[in-house]
Amino acid sequence: MRAALRVLLEGEGYEVEAVTNGEHAMRAHQRRPADVLITDLYMPVRDGFETLTYFRASNPGMRIVVISGWKRVQKADHLAVALQAGADAILRKPFTPGELLDTVRGQPKLEVA
Repeated sequence: MRAALRVLLEGEGYEVEAVTNGEHAMRAHQRRPADVLITDLYMPVRDGFETLTYFRASNPGMRIVVISGWKRVQKADHLAVALQAGADAILRKPFTPGELLDTVRGQPKLEVA
């Protein structure tokens, strides 16, 4: 998924730094700050909620997009919780390339965790 997002976004002219988890996203952002963070909720080391909380607190103006799958059998809609925790936008998997581009259009640089 991460590689596909990178190809899509770079094809649209965005600079993208793709990392494997929230901890790596935090370190990458310290080296080279981004305008937008796209994160999944379920990742190793630091999950999407920890990542969202860190980036929202330390970068209040950053646009944060949270992506994840959601099954009707789950008791909680974790993407809805992500909105309440400070995400600017959510995308449910599967989503189309157009939906992703519409969500981030106009942003000069992205990080994908």
